Amino acid sequence: MPGFDKSGRIRSRAEFTQLSKTGKRLYLKNFILIYNDASTSVSRLGITASRKVGNAVNRNRIKRLLREFFRNNRDSFPLADYNIIARSGATALGHAALFQELSNGVSRVGRHSDR
Repeated sequence: MPGFDKSGRIRSRAEFTQLSKTGKRLYLKNFILIYNDASTSVSRLGITASRKVGNAVNRNRIKRLLREFFRNNRDSFPLADYNIIARSGATALGHAALFQELSNGVSRVGRHSDR
């Protein structure tokens, strides 16, 4: 199983801000996916889960599941920087439902990047 090292993460506020300003947005039922052409040679992931999503336990659970999805499906992500923003309904999703929704979103990103 591939790891999720620091080179695969968006970490600084400046990077999140830049991605938010220049990135394309894809609105899913429980997530907002912001993506932009990669500034490095690997796809990178940033996760945003505000207090609107729920308490710390729920936010951390969502972040763990999102990281796991990214690790396991990194090859299906087109080369880009991604910020996945969790919406309040995301905490009610089970493992399979969350993975299904994100898989559909990633395939839509792939179709948009082919244009």
